[in-house]
Amino acid sequence: MTAGKPLASIRVIDLTRVLAGPYCTMILGNLGAEIIKIEAPEGDDSRRFGPFLDGNTEKSAYFCSINCGKKSVSLDLKREEGKQILADLLRISQVLIDNFRPGTLAKLGFNDDRIKELNPEIIYATASGFGYSGPDQGKAAYDSIIQALSGIISITGTESGETVRVGTSISDIVTGCFTAIGIVSALYRHEKTSVGARIDVAMLDSTVAVLENAIARYQATGEAPKPLGSRHPSIAPFETFETQDAPIMISAGNDKLFAGLCEVIGHKELARDPRFADNLSRTENREALRNIINSALRMETAATWLRQLDRANIPCAKINTIEDLFRSEQLNARHMLIPIDGQDGFKIAGNPIKFSDLPIATQAERPPALGEHTREILTGMLGYSPDHVQQLYVKNVLR
Repeated sequence: MTAGKPLASIRVIDLTRVLAGPYCTMILGNLGAEIIKIEAPEGDDSRRFGPFLDGNTEKSAYFCSINCGKKSVSLDLKREEGKQILADLLRISQVLIDNFRPGTLAKLGFNDDRIKELNPEIIYATASGFGYSGPDQGKAAYDSIIQALSGIISITGTESGETVRVGTSISDIVTGCFTAIGIVSALYRHEKTSVGARIDVAMLDSTVAVLENAIARYQATGEAPKPLGSRHPSIAPFETFETQDAPIMISAGNDKLFAGLCEVIGHKELARDPRFADNLSRTENREALRNIINSALRMETAATWLRQLDRANIPCAKINTIEDLFRSEQLNARHMLIPIDGQDGFKIAGNPIKFSDLPIATQAERPPALGEHTREILTGMLGYSPDHVQQLYVKNVLR
């Protein structure tokens, strides 16, 4: 149900596939937009990514996780009839988004001028690897390539120096988020001015934008930041610590919290120790502080310490596995893992954006089958006759 949602009147033509673009349109769909997913005859690449639900290769868990509630039109854009259908859809839509390499849509006959001619007020967003300017604009990109180029891999890993890819496709995901922000901002401006927009979001730019203190640290110190494991580069104690049976995360980010931590672990004197008198001192003497805290924590179990730290309002946490998330009372209360309609036993992430005056979704609409809504959209939305649509199927313009 989209009634009452902030983007309920917005129609999005979605020419994206795999992750960055579909993640953006998932966000817009969660906010109420109608997402018309235009797929090539073979479908979105991610339809073929495992694992598959119920052993059915038509049901990719990956595809399901970010495409629920969208409408699928399977269309051959290399055919003139297919281009005409896209043109007709652009005339009646508010947003177009693609994540092709720069120039791909132009080669199909839809450069910026052509799109603006079809719909002067449309908001056209692209989410590409390197953007539409610069020497690398034509290069292909995957999340792992962007993670490497952005520097984020160089600061992710163990303190011994082993670097690793971030455990989620962070470059794709932040690109999807920034693209959604750009689109929503353009829609807000359009409400006031009726002016369309051309939005260019790059994966490399988006990943660099979330490096936060790494960029600042390099300039302040002249040293390139390196992997730090679980610890924070400029706050201490702020990392994982050992207990009798399992590691826990403790983040004592100011003097008051540090004093409280010292009291809980039975070492009140640490708060008065000159080596640990303030955050800068604690960071400079982090190794000595870590050894003292670890020695104290090894005397009891993780559960025991977490209870005591919670009672003292010291920020702390067990290290959850993904399996643990499905037992989380907090996530359950916030409906952050919700089932898909008609798909027993499989859940996807819920919408993290909660509006106080709108009901929270407790179930996701199912993802579309390839081309499932083609006939409905062409006859109902564009007014094509059933005979015309059938001829397009016969010609293999439509799947």
